[in-house]
Amino acid sequence: MCTRLSGFACALLLCLLATPASSEVAGSLIIAGHGPEQRLMESLAHAFEKANPRAYIDIVWDSNSKPLDLVKSKQANIAVTGAAEDGLRSVQIAWDGIAIMVHRSNFTKEVTKQEVAELFSGKYKVWADLGGPDTKVLLIDRPRNENNRDAFEQQLGIVGKIPDGTKVIPKDEKVIKTIAGTLPPHSAVAYVSLGQALEAVSSGVPVKLLPVDKIEPETPTVKDGRYTLRRPVLLLSHNEPDPLVEAFEQFALSENGQKIISESYTPLPKTSSP
Repeated sequence: MCTRLSGFACALLLCLLATPASSEVAGSLIIAGHGPEQRLMESLAHAFEKANPRAYIDIVWDSNSKPLDLVKSKQANIAVTGAAEDGLRSVQIAWDGIAIMVHRSNFTKEVTKQEVAELFSGKYKVWADLGGPDTKVLLIDRPRNENNRDAFEQQLGIVGKIPDGTKVIPKDEKVIKTIAGTLPPHSAVAYVSLGQALEAVSSGVPVKLLPVDKIEPETPTVKDGRYTLRRPVLLLSHNEPDPLVEAFEQFALSENGQKIISESYTPLPKTSSP
């Protein structure tokens, strides 16, 4: 094999043949966000680092931060958002259903999307107006800078219409506990990330999710779009090529990445993944 090569060239060739090709990437990546996706991103980052030992991911999560500004100023590589931004690369990795949650004792059967908009605009004061019990409606809102609130208001056309003074609770877990602990004469209602909501229902917390336009809020109905109260989970980054950013995006869209996503969010249809 090496008869026609110099000793140095032969040694170099044998060295290259003996060294397996590696698809691992290396370097540091900063992912910024402030919404309910923190646990998901930490799980994805841990799995990505395990598959790429020379890669390090720092998750910067602060309810008061502005992830898009961090990416634009190059203080972060990826921002996790629910809406695209002009001038930035956008990759969708999941769907997040927005569930309408009430106490299990609230016998309201279902609502339309229009009724949800009117409910959170303050039109309904008692649940009896929606076919429910004769208890007062207690609205629970989410912080203004969270992805789920932005999507909720925009989809329903109620930006700026949620009444002033509405109770604001940031974390899904605390929202769920508040609904479960609110008893007559009030009956609370909130919008919650579907994964957390389904987990609460299945674990026996005394809450339930209202069908919207006769469609149950479930993973299959969110995935195929029949349940229309949903938002995309997006990774936004600069348009310039970045092997580490692209590798993380590909991992999130891979079979293993989508499996991790399915634990708390709705994965993309298989035809949409690589």
